[in-house]
Amino acid sequence: MVTRNGRGHRTCGRELKAVLNRLRRAQGRISGVIRMTEEGRDCEDVVTQLAAASRAPDRAGFTMVATGLRQCVSGIDSARTTGTDGEDPQAVRARLEKLFLFLA
Repeated sequence: MVTRNGRGHRTCGRELKAVLNRLRRAQGRISGVIRMTEEGRDCEDVVTQLAAASRAPDRAGFTMVATGLRQCVSGIDSARTTGTDGEDPQAVRARLEKLFLFLA
């Protein structure tokens, strides 16, 4: 399965599935943190689970950006080989840099 985002880049089903799995795990951990807090569980246990939950969306975001970067580089190489012009490489670089900074 391949999907296209709003800028025409493709996300392969394998990467999309990995991203969705990470986000679902984060969702489950957040639900667990809420439940643990409501039950008055030990603060250290709650914070440990909260830290784990906060890393999952970051990793999902990095996976998405890395996939876009790989496709971008592949597209630039392909355009150089075939002589076709796609999106300006500097514009792509700036957009990807901005995405990385959002996750930092």
